[in-house]
Amino acid sequence: MLPTELIDRAHTGRCTKEDATILAAAPLPELFRLADELRAEAVGDTATYIINRNINFTSMCIGTCRFCAFRDRDGYRMSIPEILEKAREAVRIGATEICIQGGLLPDMRLADYCEILESIKSEFPETHLHVYSPMEVWHAARDGVGVKNALAALKDSGLDTMPGTAAEILVDRVREMICPDKLNTEEWASVVRAAHCKGIRTTATIMYGHIETTEDRIDHLLLVREIQKETHGFTEFVPLPFMPRNSELGSEMLASGNYGVTGIDDLRMHALARIVLHTHIPNIQASWVKLGTKLAQYALHCGANDLGGTLMEEKISKSAGATSGEYMSPAEFDWIIRKAGRVPAVRDTLYNQTFHESSIKNYLPGGAATSSTVI
Repeated sequence: MLPTELIDRAHTGRCTKEDATILAAAPLPELFRLADELRAEAVGDTATYIINRNINFTSMCIGTCRFCAFRDRDGYRMSIPEILEKAREAVRIGATEICIQGGLLPDMRLADYCEILESIKSEFPETHLHVYSPMEVWHAARDGVGVKNALAALKDSGLDTMPGTAAEILVDRVREMICPDKLNTEEWASVVRAAHCKGIRTTATIMYGHIETTEDRIDHLLLVREIQKETHGFTEFVPLPFMPRNSELGSEMLASGNYGVTGIDDLRMHALARIVLHTHIPNIQASWVKLGTKLAQYALHCGANDLGGTLMEEKISKSAGATSGEYMSPAEFDWIIRKAGRVPAVRDTLYNQTFHESSIKNYLPGGAATSSTVI
């Protein structure tokens, strides 16, 4: 049985590192029960998703991240007209959010990042732009521009919120082994804090299931919680399991008989995130692209309350071996959520619930959508 004192601290948002260590090894029924209780306490029985589109505008990248299967030095780079056409497709299906990320291009400067935003906002001023990771902001801020100036320019150009990716594991010992040329832990945190100070809210993520330890995962959660206590700028926390196909790091793991994380590991990570972050970050997302729809559905009983977005297009996870598809229709989201015993609701990026299932029109350009359609 979990200690009563630990449970009391969890309910009041005071889970300690020692508590988290106990929870990480706790019997699954007890862990999942506590996470589910805290989920109900925080957000009730509503489970959400967002109608959005993902645009990965380039696969070319000067980065050296050993876990990346998306990077292709001879890959594609979208033009502004191509990006705009994808934005139009998103708006036609009723997407409220467009998420834009891409590789790091050596010739791409702050003005280029701004041009993408200005082009979309000039045509679709009401569409929410959830764009550019802290690493992309760091890249845009080079040549003496500075992070604060870059954020100000991006916000003026139309950036609404930022994805909190490029976090991987916020422990420098691990980062030095998996992404040695990426911004370090303090640099990631400094970009996020600066964004929050400018009124730019972000998500927070973790990429787990490679060479990190349980203690590293816990330290990551505690740092995210500490930043949230300072800024209150995170909208959600998204655990992302590492997918070991087609990357240097993954190849080494597979050769040694390490196939990444199991479904049990995934559910435990989501439950632990809910408990450690309780009262601080109310929304825990289960990524259906990473987990698959069935495991993501079960995660709704292990602390998660959100299933992410319709996406329409997803290249990064797919390149690493994801097989769950690139699009999931609102009808299938509703069905999955109802079958989990939850109440489905469509949200916007800031977790305002904008529609319920009865008002969703499920269609795509050119005809009716089918479940897990690939665009």
